[in-house]
Amino acid sequence: MGGLRQTATTLGAKLAIALLAIALVVSVSQVVRAEDTRRTTEVRPYACPRFTFRVVVDVGHTVDVPGAMSARGIAEYAFNLQLARDINQGLLDAGFQQTVLLITATAPWRGLVERAARANSMHANLFIAIHHDSVPDNLKQNWEYAGLKNQFNDNYPGYAIFISNENTDPAGSLQFGSLLGRELESRGLHYTPHYTLALMGHRRRILVDAEAGVYRYDQLIVLRQTRMPAVLLEAGSIVNRQEELELGTPERRSLTSAAIVAAVENFCAARARPASAKAAASAH
Repeated sequence: MGGLRQTATTLGAKLAIALLAIALVVSVSQVVRAEDTRRTTEVRPYACPRFTFRVVVDVGHTVDVPGAMSARGIAEYAFNLQLARDINQGLLDAGFQQTVLLITATAPWRGLVERAARANSMHANLFIAIHHDSVPDNLKQNWEYAGLKNQFNDNYPGYAIFISNENTDPAGSLQFGSLLGRELESRGLHYTPHYTLALMGHRRRILVDAEAGVYRYDQLIVLRQTRMPAVLLEAGSIVNRQEELELGTPERRSLTSAAIVAAVENFCAARARPASAKAAASAH
C-alpha cells in the first residue's frame, strides 16, 4: 500500500508539473499573440508604401544654363547633378522604386514650367529640387585661383530649404521641409540665416521654421506649379571657399542624401497614417 501511495503521489506531482508547464506555454502564447496584435494595429497602418510612393528628384539648372559659379569656377549644375544622383540612388536603395531623377535640357523659364508639368504627369507624391547656393553679386569679393579670377563670399555657409504657399499642398510642403531640416541638423549640418537679413534686398525671405531652416518663397515656378508637396533645397554655399570644398566630397553628399532619405521615409509614413490617427495627433 505504501508503494502504491508513493506512486500515486509521484504521478500526481508529475501531472501538476505538466499542467503548470502547459499553463505557462498558453500564457506565453497569449502574450506573444497580444504583442503581435499590438504591432499589427500600431505599426502596419502607418507603414510607408515605398513601392508606390514616387519622389521626383529635380536636378536644378541645365548644362547650357548652369546656375551660379563656385568660388573656384565650377558650375552649380555639376554640384546639383552629382548630389541628385546620390539622392536618387539612396532612395532606390531604401525601397522607393518609383523615384525619378528629373534632368531637363530646356532653359528657363519654359524649362521650369516643363519640370513642374512632368512631375504632375507622373502623379508624384513628393518633389525635391536640388540646388547649391550663392549670394547677390554685390556681396561677392574677387580672388584668384589657379591663375583665374573668381568671386567668393565666406560669410554665409549652410543649407536653406524653400517652400511655396501657392503650392497645392503648402502644409505638406512645410511638413516635409521641416522633417528634412531636422534630419540635416541632426547630422551636424546647419542652415544659413542670411535670407532674413535686409542686405539680401529683394531676395530676402520669411523664415517659417526657425529650427529647420525652412523659408517661404512663393514665386518659384517648380514649387508653385507642382501639384504635390514640393521643396527646393540649397544644399550649401558654393561661393563659400571652405564649404565649396566640403560640398564636392562624397562624405558631404552622403550626409545630405541620408538626411533626405530619412525625411522621405518619415514623410511617407506620416502620409500613410489613418485620418483618425492624424486627427488625434493634431489634438494633442
